[in-house]
Amino acid sequence: MNERLPSLKPKKVMQALKRAGFYQDHVRGSHYYFKHHDDDSLLVVVPYHNKDLKRGTLLGIIAQADMTVDEFIGYL
Repeated sequence: MNERLPSLKPKKVMQALKRAGFYQDHVRGSHYYFKHHDDDSLLVVVPYHNKDLKRGTLLGIIAQADMTVDEFIGYL
């Protein structure tokens, strides 16, 4: 499961979240905050830097979005 998790830039992660029904709520510094259209209690924070996200950070983003790795990969 986690072996299939590719290295991703923040821009790709944000595109996948938007496909999954999230919208950009606000930006604070270099962190983008996303909420889900159906459930505003889901808040996902994506750090925006010009390098690939670390695996642990990416897994944290997926957990915040209340998705499995396979579900997230489907939105890429």
